[in-house]
Amino acid sequence: MSTPSAKRYGFVGIIVADRKSQGARINQVLATHGDLIQGRLGMPNLHGGELSIITLIVHGTTEELSALTGKLGSLPGVSVKSALHKLEGAP
Repeated sequence: MSTPSAKRYGFVGIIVADRKSQGARINQVLATHGDLIQGRLGMPNLHGGELSIITLIVHGTTEELSALTGKLGSLPGVSVKSALHKLEGAP
């Protein structure tokens, strides 16, 4: 049975309404939590540069991933959604 401190795989979707004002802060948060990030895909200039989308593949505990998404979601103009997989018996 999975425990809250067990590591899990998942994804984090980040939508950024104003990359110019929040880009550096987002990258700082991602660097701080870089050990959780297994992969990253970014589309920086959608809709004439008004919108950016970042998708992360992550691996960590629920607490670690909540800290990452909470910090990102607290930034103005940044929306975050995530999902985690319940992989039984995995390290």
